[in-house]
Amino acid sequence: MKLPRLSLATFNLFNLNEPGRRIYTGEGWNEQQYRKKIDWTASQLRLLEADVFGFQELWHAESLAKALEASALAPHYDMLVPENANGSRIVCAAIVRKGLLTGEPEWISDFPEAFVLRSEGDDPQTPQISVNIRGFSRPVLRFMIQPREDGPDVHVYVCHLKSKAPTQVYRENWYIDDKPTYGKHAKGLGSAISTIRRTAEAAALRFMLSEAMKGNDTPVIVLGDINDGQHSNTANILTDQPRYLVGDSEGGGDVALYTAQTLQEYRDTRDVYYTHVYQDIRESLDHILVSQEFYDNSRKRLWMFDGLVINNDHLNFDDHKGLGTNDHGIIRATFKYRPVSTLSPV
Repeated sequence: MKLPRLSLATFNLFNLNEPGRRIYTGEGWNEQQYRKKIDWTASQLRLLEADVFGFQELWHAESLAKALEASALAPHYDMLVPENANGSRIVCAAIVRKGLLTGEPEWISDFPEAFVLRSEGDDPQTPQISVNIRGFSRPVLRFMIQPREDGPDVHVYVCHLKSKAPTQVYRENWYIDDKPTYGKHAKGLGSAISTIRRTAEAAALRFMLSEAMKGNDTPVIVLGDINDGQHSNTANILTDQPRYLVGDSEGGGDVALYTAQTLQEYRDTRDVYYTHVYQDIRESLDHILVSQEFYDNSRKRLWMFDGLVINNDHLNFDDHKGLGTNDHGIIRATFKYRPVSTLSPV
């Protein structure tokens, strides 16, 4: 296979589970809602038809299989879903155009064994810190594709980091034992816990990425709902904050990741990128991140950015259950094969 273009999409499925099954601690989908949800999901798969879709918030493998079948695209894709996707927990998943996948996918629940978040402080005034989280809230999916037989394998990660929603601390013993003290602080403390957890997850994934990328030319793609914005600390940890527009084929960073959002902004005269709406605040929580092999101005470029599409009009309407829509925008980015030494398209 020698793809002239490679398209990638990240798609939060908004708790896609079988009808009648509970999601979190609340009521799930009835039959009518489920049918609409499957139909809408299938329509988005047909419309975008990316070579690789990374999914978040999948509960049941059968539900994704039904959506793929309804799209009429099932014969053209391999579906990557863990064996325990039986409707009892949330997983990351993917579909990959047939012929691209190499090796076996894996779902990573635990942080790397050597990963440490501990410090005595930068100076005598800084108190010590120790964060003891040892795993991801949602296991990270990792797999490899080979878009071109004359090129390297591309490592793909699909992630879903901890949300901004405050952790519900009211069930904790320390809260119950002293509710008069902690009752007025539940939201602030819960938000801090969620932020610390999301930051730790981003740092653990960055640890994995650096291990895979440092000192070699391994192409890497990260697809995911990181529950934070383009310039957030979460994104900065994941991307390593690379420089953009260094010059024609003179940039690139060994362990850097470049956001498709930024690549698109350099092509547009106006930025209207958002993938989520909460209390009338529009944010970009969903991201496609790519290594220097996909960065236009990299000296090691293999693929050139060729545009980005965001399907988010459905976010203007809040009744996602009734309409069958999801509560995140869907992003697709396309890259054309254009190695830095190639003077004309292949």
